[in-house]
Amino acid sequence: MESELFGHEKGAFTGAHLQRKGRIEVAAGGTLFLDEIGEIPLLLQVKLLRFLQEQKIERVGGRQEIQVDARVIAATHVDLKKALKAGSFREDLYYRLAVVQLLLPSLRERSEDIVLLATAFLHQFAAQNSKSGLAFSEDAIRSMTRYGWPGNVRELQNRVKRAVIMCGGKRVTTEDLELTQAAVASRSSSLKEARDALEAEMIRQALRKHSGKISAAAAELGVSRPTLYEMMEKLGIKKSE
Repeated sequence: MESELFGHEKGAFTGAHLQRKGRIEVAAGGTLFLDEIGEIPLLLQVKLLRFLQEQKIERVGGRQEIQVDARVIAATHVDLKKALKAGSFREDLYYRLAVVQLLLPSLRERSEDIVLLATAFLHQFAAQNSKSGLAFSEDAIRSMTRYGWPGNVRELQNRVKRAVIMCGGKRVTTEDLELTQAAVASRSSSLKEARDALEAEMIRQALRKHSGKISAAAAELGVSRPTLYEMMEKLGIKKSE
């Protein structure tokens, strides 16, 4: 990762046959996007902090300071303030990065974006799979806007991609998106109702996958057989389903 970001000199390590510029150096005069910044190891955070403070880097195996002027945008799904308390993220690096913060709400909190994003994905995957003229059915649109999207945009992308591959007609339906049961967890539901609906769907999927075998389904869900029986009774799920 250090070589990827900062580059390396020829002979810096085994396999370094040529000098190589890192991502930071290549971004000079432009913008460097660092995704999942919360996952960077502590030792590498020190070098990154120096670059942000002084706009200087050294390649791996090098001694020459290289001046780099680049804008940095970082993203993370990790709560960095919690990471500070846990000691997994440097406080000084956090304040260097958090000059301007953009908090992106979860997909369920911006329902007006769901259909726009889904349509863009539909066109993208339809072109890749030579299925021109695809569109969502009204029922599919209704289900997508009601669903809670716990996996956010990645889940939406994955469901649309799978639906495009599997659908047999010109309309992508709720069934193609596999949202028939999941749509029960509507955005207007209480947190408990949404959680119960999600648990019920996961249990039904596990039971279907293992042909109703409780032990196998419980193992996949990470619970004991008695616990699964209790959950099924609470949620009104019959083994025959």
